[in-house]
Amino acid sequence: MTASRICALIALSAALALAACGRKADLDTPYDAAIEARKQAERDDKPLPPEPEKPVEDRPFILDGLI
Repeated sequence: MTASRICALIALSAALALAACGRKADLDTPYDAAIEARKQAERDDKPLPPEPEKPVEDRPFILDGLI
């Protein structure tokens, strides 16, 4: 094999390996992440972060119909 084919094979392998990284689950909202951080701090006996504010009601946006 030539050097260019070896480089292409390495690049393809790296791209496939990076494409497989990640977590297969729902996305966390900032509110959910703050709640989880407080729970984790309580379990670890660390200072608690501030209490998160409840999110405001999700209002429709004019471009939502395009999605």
